[in-house]
Amino acid sequence: MIHQNPLLAGQSGKKFITMGEIMLRLTPPNYGKIRMATEFEASYGGSEANIALSLANLGVDSTFFSVVPNNSLGKSAVRWLRSNDVHCTPVILSTPEETPTHRLGSYYLETGYGIRASQVIYDRKHSAITEYDFSNVDLDALLDGFDWLHLSGITPALAPNCRELTIAMLKKAHEKGLTVSFDGNFRSSLWTWEEARDFCTECLPYVNILLGIEPYHLWRDENNHAAGDVKDGVPLQPSYEQQDEIFQAFIERYPNLTCIARHVRYAHSGSENSLKAFMYYDGHTFESKLFTFTILDRVGGGDAFASGLIYAMIQGYKAMDMLNFAVAASALKHTIHGDANITDNVQMIRNLMNMSYDIKR
Repeated sequence: MIHQNPLLAGQSGKKFITMGEIMLRLTPPNYGKIRMATEFEASYGGSEANIALSLANLGVDSTFFSVVPNNSLGKSAVRWLRSNDVHCTPVILSTPEETPTHRLGSYYLETGYGIRASQVIYDRKHSAITEYDFSNVDLDALLDGFDWLHLSGITPALAPNCRELTIAMLKKAHEKGLTVSFDGNFRSSLWTWEEARDFCTECLPYVNILLGIEPYHLWRDENNHAAGDVKDGVPLQPSYEQQDEIFQAFIERYPNLTCIARHVRYAHSGSENSLKAFMYYDGHTFESKLFTFTILDRVGGGDAFASGLIYAMIQGYKAMDMLNFAVAASALKHTIHGDANITDNVQMIRNLMNMSYDIKR
């Protein structure tokens, strides 16, 4: 049974906006290897686009801001978002004069199976969003009328203009009183761990809700040490006590944070994983149920967790229900092809929260 927080109830009319890059995704069918592929399945994805799409499918008024080339690829990406009820009015269709290389970023996904892990090859350098001059974008007008802004640590890794835009949007949203969520996810192929940590630390004063698989390792103390245990740049899975200590350190330094949440993945093989999550909220650290599942498509699991948590917060769920709903949404995403959690049946996620898998007639 879902319990709603009376302090947040009645906020389902919130208007959500996010910004990031949308990419063409190319995948060999039937778990094929890229080096042997003679055909690819095409779809679209990208962290912030995935979250906008997932929230729109769950009924949230959701808007996406980006730059795509004014050609068939760019228009197709926008059409895909619109077909899932995402508002794309702010999306800029750039011309060759505005973005010289005039291209849509792409990535290749080699889907893992069993003991073979999935692999990603990015082809997004000099994409339209990385070459666009955002200095003339009226951020005050862009964010006007919205209640919630979501950004991630992926987009600022793409180029200096994207870093500048991210910080400017955070500051403007803070000034206008929007709820701001930030997913501190890290992509080692785009920038170094130190660069990500330093930039995300700069973002934290403007953030209300910190999300991600490893948000805690992006924090830096006065001695230039990262919070949490890290081995070879990868955060180790914490215990409840360790996670609570990390959350408390964050809150002490950044009292503007009202919620911190991260999910923990246990990879039993390339085809079977388990997920649980920790969350700091309303003065307490919570730990979710553990969900174990078989994977059809792993990409976008973190985005599904983030969108699930955002949805549950908007709907006013109580803390444990928020967290379990988010993990259930992420687990469900792993059974869906493509980047995004295209699930418009909230009850299905609620059933999964209660470990109910029976057929619904």
